[in-house]
Amino acid sequence: MSSETSCTGRVPDNDDHMGVRISAVFVVLVTSAGATLFPIVTRRLARVRISENFYDFAKYFGSGVIIATAFVHLLQPAQEELGQTCLLKSFQDYPMAYAFALISMMIMFLGEFYAYRFGAEILERHGLGRVSEQHMCGPPDARVFNEDIASEQPSATHEVASPTSEEARLEAKDVDPESDPMGTEEVVIQKQSSGTVEVIGVFVLELGILFHSVIIGITLSTTEWNSGAESFFVLYPAIIFHQLFEGLGLGARLAFMPSKYSLWFLCFLGMLYALCTPIGMALGLGIRRTYSPDTPTFYYVSGVFDAVSAGILIYSSLVELMAHDFIFNKDMYQKPLWKATLNILELWAGTGVMALIGRWA
Repeated sequence: MSSETSCTGRVPDNDDHMGVRISAVFVVLVTSAGATLFPIVTRRLARVRISENFYDFAKYFGSGVIIATAFVHLLQPAQEELGQTCLLKSFQDYPMAYAFALISMMIMFLGEFYAYRFGAEILERHGLGRVSEQHMCGPPDARVFNEDIASEQPSATHEVASPTSEEARLEAKDVDPESDPMGTEEVVIQKQSSGTVEVIGVFVLELGILFHSVIIGITLSTTEWNSGAESFFVLYPAIIFHQLFEGLGLGARLAFMPSKYSLWFLCFLGMLYALCTPIGMALGLGIRRTYSPDTPTFYYVSGVFDAVSAGILIYSSLVELMAHDFIFNKDMYQKPLWKATLNILELWAGTGVMALIGRWA
């Protein structure tokens, strides 16, 4: 499990081509911001009309990018960093990166469970029912079967209070109350419940992405210009594509957050992602003459950060993205088979492209 690197503490020769290194900060910033904000702005502005197929592609391709990022760009490098021969023997004898990733996944699960639990209680206090009752998951056939059973039990009925917010009334305006007396209330509750799930999922996802972005920036700025497979001019374009695809995926998720979140707030969340890597790059330029990526401290810090980020993104990608988008999303079962298959292929394409980029970055 250990690596051949001996932690020499050597400071890389990274004072050359400073013009390119400085300009890279702004190139990465513009690329990240453009990719993240484009889906948000175009979907929220009524005068901009873009096919929903574009947003589907961005969302599912981006999901694949995030999955590959977790495994290829974070977990594997974390194991290499935490397996260096100059670290404690316990780190060399045990796959600590996987342990930290596992711990972060369990913490994310615990935090999300209690977030949903308290969120359900808040909805219930406002007369909106429980998330677990309204956010029913699974294929349509399973939902119909459960509803048939419930209809045979008189005690299973429950009252649902009418929504009071303007947004709730707008979301329910397309429901015909005569054809479905409870339809309006059920649609509103389901939208608000699924909105809660979506918001928590997006915040968890962004947390995992932001966590490793600064490290990426520092690594790029302190990499030697020509040092073989890990040189600056090889890593630079790879990170550009990384930021482009990851930003597009995150932006597509933010674009579909509930309408109560303003465009400015969503743009703020998008810019948090766009700024993290350039900030790391600027920091790396500032400490380039004293910073060494070949010390025990670096391997401990970077390895733990990468492992924790990997755990967060693995949990988010499998639970929040793949499971919610494909398994527990009733709309996916109502789509034509060819379109659902296309969405799966978009997911695979994002995973494959990002895994390929991992060959260089």
